[in-house]
Amino acid sequence: MNLELGELQTKFVELVWAKEPIGSGELVKLCSEEFDWKKSTTYTVIKKLCEKGILKNEDGIVTTLISRERFFAKKSRQFVEESFQGSLPAFIAAFCSGRKLTKKDAEEIQKMIDSYMGDKK
Repeated sequence: MNLELGELQTKFVELVWAKEPIGSGELVKLCSEEFDWKKSTTYTVIKKLCEKGILKNEDGIVTTLISRERFFAKKSRQFVEESFQGSLPAFIAAFCSGRKLTKKDAEEIQKMIDSYMGDKK
């Protein structure tokens, strides 16, 4: 699955996530209203996203093959792998650089760490 999407492709997939399952004809109408696209543009984007393994267009019904949450989780992991050699601590250090965590943020992060650690303490 190719997760590289441009800004318009991302907005398009967001629209499909919000409306799926959706008929391709209805999607053409929505894209005309939302993006001022022609019918051919909508079908080209559907085709490209099907080739990337993100959408499925079967019998004129468009659905996603990956949930929004799973898509962005994979993109986040890919970003950490590519930008920080897979080091989550290096990513967090860069993300927090120059700003203070609130007590609430720190507590939520600690809860997440604890939940992922399980009984390994």
